[in-house]
Amino acid sequence: EVQLQASGGGLVQAGGSLRLSCAASGFTFGDYAIGWFRQAPGKEREGVSCIKSRDGSTYYADSVKGRFATSSDIAKNTVYLQMNNLKPEDTAVYYCAAIRSEYDTHLICHYYLMRYWGNGTQVTVSS
Repeated sequence: EVQLQASGGGLVQAGGSLRLSCAASGFTFGDYAIGWFRQAPGKEREGVSCIKSRDGSTYYADSVKGRFATSSDIAKNTVYLQMNNLKPEDTAVYYCAAIRSEYDTHLICHYYLMRYWGNGTQVTVSS
């Protein structure tokens, strides 16, 4: 059974940091790209970042470039999202998702392409 478990959300002041984790099981981790997506109330779900563990290639949305960094630990089947210099507009429910693909991360980091989804974790940034 494929499972993705996101954790690490919370309440933080603007300028602060959080690290999200996505623990994966039930599939060959290295064959998949893992993405982070977020959805704020009344807004469409958007791609934040994606990473392919096998080669370490990454993609970031323009809104988070230079502030967020994604990494993977193949031994732990876990992907991380380090979020620095958080802004109130980063407030959302964050989800991790997975897709098996050979394509570049910038081509596949779209919510409607993801095959498996994990639970969401709330990130709230106060001003």
